[in-house]
Amino acid sequence: MASYRLEIKRSAARELGDLPAKDRGRVIARIQALAEDPRPPGAERLSGQERYRVRQGDYRILYEVHDQVLMIVVVKVGNRRDVYRQ
Repeated sequence: MASYRLEIKRSAARELGDLPAKDRGRVIARIQALAEDPRPPGAERLSGQERYRVRQGDYRILYEVHDQVLMIVVVKVGNRRDVYRQ
Protein backbone atom coordinates (compact mmCIF):
# COMPACT_ATOMS: atom_id res chain seq x y z
CA MET A 1 0.00 0.00 0.00
CA ALA A 2 1.31 3.43 -0.93
CA SER A 3 2.07 5.97 1.74
CA TYR A 4 -0.23 8.99 1.95
CA ARG A 5 1.08 12.54 2.05
CA LEU A 6 0.21 14.48 5.22
CA GLU A 7 -0.96 18.07 5.24
CA ILE A 8 -1.85 19.94 8.42
CA LYS A 9 -4.01 23.05 8.17
CA ARG A 10 -2.52 26.14 9.76
CA SER A 11 -5.27 26.27 12.40
CA ALA A 12 -4.68 22.60 13.33
CA ALA A 13 -0.93 23.27 13.59
CA ARG A 14 -1.66 26.08 16.06
CA GLU A 15 -3.91 23.78 18.08
CA LEU A 16 -1.19 21.14 18.05
CA GLY A 17 1.33 23.68 19.32
CA ASP A 18 -0.97 24.56 22.22
CA LEU A 19 -1.05 20.97 23.54
CA PRO A 20 1.03 20.03 26.59
CA ALA A 21 4.46 18.73 25.50
CA LYS A 22 3.94 15.18 26.79
CA ASP A 23 0.66 14.82 24.86
CA ARG A 24 1.90 16.63 21.75
CA GLY A 25 4.46 13.93 21.00
CA ARG A 26 1.85 11.18 21.16
CA VAL A 27 -0.58 13.11 18.97
CA ILE A 28 2.13 13.79 16.37
CA ALA A 29 3.05 10.10 16.31
CA ARG A 30 -0.60 9.22 15.77
CA ILE A 31 -0.86 11.72 12.89
CA GLN A 32 2.28 10.30 11.28
CA ALA A 33 0.85 6.77 11.54
CA LEU A 34 -2.13 7.92 9.45
CA ALA A 35 0.20 8.20 6.43
CA GLU A 36 0.57 4.40 6.41
CA ASP A 37 -3.00 3.53 7.40
CA PRO A 38 -5.52 6.36 6.88
CA ARG A 39 -8.38 4.35 8.38
CA PRO A 40 -6.85 2.51 11.35
CA PRO A 41 -8.89 0.41 13.78
CA GLY A 42 -10.83 2.80 15.97
CA ALA A 43 -11.15 5.52 13.30
CA GLU A 44 -14.73 6.64 12.86
CA ARG A 45 -16.34 8.52 10.03
CA LEU A 46 -18.18 11.62 11.22
CA SER A 47 -21.83 11.68 10.30
CA GLY A 48 -22.82 14.25 7.71
CA GLN A 49 -19.19 15.01 6.80
CA GLU A 50 -16.42 13.54 4.70
CA ARG A 51 -14.13 13.49 7.72
CA TYR A 52 -12.78 10.90 10.10
CA ARG A 53 -11.63 11.06 13.68
CA VAL A 54 -9.13 9.10 15.71
CA ARG A 55 -8.57 9.20 19.44
CA GLN A 56 -5.29 9.76 21.22
CA GLY A 57 -5.91 9.85 24.95
CA ASP A 58 -8.17 12.81 25.73
CA TYR A 59 -7.52 14.34 22.31
CA ARG A 60 -9.21 13.89 18.96
CA ILE A 61 -7.69 14.31 15.52
CA LEU A 62 -10.17 15.23 12.78
CA TYR A 63 -8.98 14.65 9.23
CA GLU A 64 -10.03 14.20 5.62
CA VAL A 65 -8.80 11.40 3.35
CA HIS A 66 -8.33 12.12 -0.35
CA ASP A 67 -7.73 8.67 -1.85
CA GLN A 68 -7.46 9.86 -5.46
CA VAL A 69 -4.32 11.92 -4.69
CA LEU A 70 -3.10 9.90 -1.67
CA MET A 71 -3.35 12.82 0.75
CA ILE A 72 -4.55 13.24 4.33
CA VAL A 73 -5.50 16.71 5.57
CA VAL A 74 -5.57 17.19 9.34
CA VAL A 75 -8.34 19.69 9.95
CA LYS A 76 -8.56 19.98 13.73
CA VAL A 77 -6.80 18.74 16.86
CA GLY A 78 -8.22 19.25 20.31
CA ASN A 79 -9.59 18.00 23.57
CA ARG A 80 -12.50 15.63 23.19
CA ARG A 81 -15.00 17.95 24.84
CA ASP A 82 -14.14 20.95 22.62
CA VAL A 83 -13.09 19.54 19.25
CA TYR A 84 -16.56 19.13 17.72
CA ARG A 85 -17.75 22.66 18.53
CA GLN A 86 -17.82 25.10 15.64
